[in-house]
Amino acid sequence: MATIDVLDTAKKSVGSIELSDEIFGVPLKEPLVHTAVVMQRASLRQGTASTKGRGEVSGTGKKPWKQKHTGRARAGSNRSPVWRHGGIVFGPRPRSYDFSIPKKMYRGAMQCALSSKQALGELSILESLSLSEPKTKQVAAALENFGLDRSVLLVAGEENVGLFRAARNLKTVKAVRPCELTVYDIIRCESLVILKDQVEKVQELWA
Repeated sequence: MATIDVLDTAKKSVGSIELSDEIFGVPLKEPLVHTAVVMQRASLRQGTASTKGRGEVSGTGKKPWKQKHTGRARAGSNRSPVWRHGGIVFGPRPRSYDFSIPKKMYRGAMQCALSSKQALGELSILESLSLSEPKTKQVAAALENFGLDRSVLLVAGEENVGLFRAARNLKTVKAVRPCELTVYDIIRCESLVILKDQVEKVQELWA
């Protein structure tokens, strides 16, 4: 069990908390994390690119000119792929890029991602982040006092409705619940901040 300091918004230690080695002490497996990230990114692709084949483009079915004795190449349709404005051969069609990996693999990738943040010193445990009113300015000021001015992934609980609402307008901050954590979000952020009361939930969910 690793021990990490619990900090207040002034970045002063107000205690410590133990982190499970099963979640925050796993060696990094890059291929596993890569597979999980590719799966997540693939699910975001729209897959709406589309082209028309020779049977779908507009044009007549009449033979452009007779077969022989014109001195020109043989042609049977002005919708041929070799003609300008003709059909497209093997072009993209609407499709889904989604694929899935076993739950055990994704759980392992999540553990690797969380462990890498802990190993790199990019994980912070915040005692609390209470707001007098749900204002974006208050969240920005609190994180600035904490020394976080880059991309931040903030893990808070269901009861922090005002915090989620206030953080939505900050481009560099993303607030999520423990069940909404993703491998891509963890790898992408430069600082992972978990509220103290959510640490146990994260460990229970991804153990």
